Amino acid sequence: MRVPLPLRRDYRRWTGCPARGVLAAKTREDTMAETIRGADILVRALAQAGVRRVFSLSGNHIMPVYDALLGSGIGIIHTRHEAAAVHMADAWARLTGEIGVALVTGGQGHTNAVAALPTALAGEVPVLLLSGHAPLAELGLGAFQELEQARMAAPLCKHAATVSSAQALAGEVAAAIRIARSGRPGPVHLSLPTDVLDARVEAPALPGAEAFAPAAMPLSAESVAAIAAAIAAAERPVLIAPPALCTPQGHAALAALSARAGLSVLPMESPRGLGDPSLGAFAQVLAEADLLVLLGKPLDFTLRFGRAPAIPAAARFVVVEPDEEVLARAARGLGARLAVSAIAGATEAMAALAAEASPLLPHRNATWAQRLAHAVAFRPAAWDALAGAPEGPIQPATLCHALRPFLAAQPDTVLVSDGGEIGQWAQAMLSAPARVINGVAGAIGPGIPFAMAARVARPAARILAVMGDGTFGFHMAEFDTAHRHGLPFVAVVGNDARWNAEHQIQLREYGANRTHGCELAPGTRYDLAAAALGAHGEFVTRAEDLAPALERAFASGKPACVNVVIEGQPAPSVRLP
Repeated sequence: MRVPLPLRRDYRRWTGCPARGVLAAKTREDTMAETIRGADILVRALAQAGVRRVFSLSGNHIMPVYDALLGSGIGIIHTRHEAAAVHMADAWARLTGEIGVALVTGGQGHTNAVAALPTALAGEVPVLLLSGHAPLAELGLGAFQELEQARMAAPLCKHAATVSSAQALAGEVAAAIRIARSGRPGPVHLSLPTDVLDARVEAPALPGAEAFAPAAMPLSAESVAAIAAAIAAAERPVLIAPPALCTPQGHAALAALSARAGLSVLPMESPRGLGDPSLGAFAQVLAEADLLVLLGKPLDFTLRFGRAPAIPAAARFVVVEPDEEVLARAARGLGARLAVSAIAGATEAMAALAAEASPLLPHRNATWAQRLAHAVAFRPAAWDALAGAPEGPIQPATLCHALRPFLAAQPDTVLVSDGGEIGQWAQAMLSAPARVINGVAGAIGPGIPFAMAARVARPAARILAVMGDGTFGFHMAEFDTAHRHGLPFVAVVGNDARWNAEHQIQLREYGANRTHGCELAPGTRYDLAAAALGAHGEFVTRAEDLAPALERAFASGKPACVNVVIEGQPAPSVRLP
């Protein structure tokens, strides 16, 4: 519960108080046309950056910003939890290519919000988290909800600061957005003290558009030549791209590079790394590669740190990296296996290599590229038999087969897949023109906020989200947000009555007689909970009822929850026969 702040000294500026009626009196400061509030400067800076939406939960500290947003052209999507606001900003940025902006109050509002930052950080997503903050003049005196907010956020983002003055506000916003978008993209944070937001100053000149743009990190001509030579000399090269390029725009650019060069290009964004089921049997064939080109992709746990047997001990590496520390870490781990290294942004490096695409790959490598493509596309034939399996419990593969026609029905479709075992089945079996997943951080829960943001970003698209019953519990109240804002999507909940990923660990590591603490109530009616919040609900226990239930959900024109009781299965493991 948020305790109301005491009335500030400038309360006469506020109108609409029921006890006083509309207050027309203004202070002398308010009549000076050349002065504006810090909150107005903030909103003007956001507009200058091209911000169209702010994802927010209201609170005392940020009421001046809400007032300044009126008539600004920047819309507010008002959520039920601060972490949901950050997740929505995250998905918005991935799908639009714009900076995603979350606006929350200070204190506990801020602490709720920062919990979502690791997903954006590991996902390499440019997000600006704006948090209200106790007044600068009261810090150290026991101010309301006083916390060291910037220090709290700093380990979870690229940059965190408390705005120092109203005069500096626009410049600090521009610098934060530039940092978020530069090099390896990621979230940034600014705390906004209430006295900075309320302060009236002469209207400053806003930074130009270039101040908000990412700093260029080009790949030098010498590095391009060295990388091209390394690729041309290799027999079995593969290029691996980072989460920052796992966006609709990034996938299109990577596909163009792959087509022009005949080079196998694999984007990686899953916490399962080489075990990502959406990459099929890629890990099997990668064990034969002799050159890995990491185009902004960190050498980390997802690549088993480059170690054998996952990657051949004799394989060499090209590492193009925007972060000097990450490059140095790779150099220490690889030693003599590091063939070429360079500092550059992934987007700039991709463009530079595309310009040199024709001489990159000799014709002899075409067979290797085809083998890799076949491995990535491979799925076990046994899964096909589960498409028409009406008897017995619904298998995850049966559910995914039923979902396929609804993704293929429209060319502009967004697939949202949250974590957990059912999420891995969805990622293995379903595809769409645009996909948003929980990403390398591996935390579950953002699926519903992601789906809502997808609807805001793609008003005419079909939005399908697949998640488990554990995931559903994190942000089920956001069905109210979707209902209030008119954001229809379909969330399919694989209900196996457990935290299945952890249950599978217990089975694998400790045995069936030592499984405990991962159970959820069987048959819980998540569909009724969603319906109570204004959504359409469906409850499915038989495979033959899946298609009709999905048809009704999409036809409802409302946010919808299709609650499907499934047999809990481990995530798929794909291997070539």
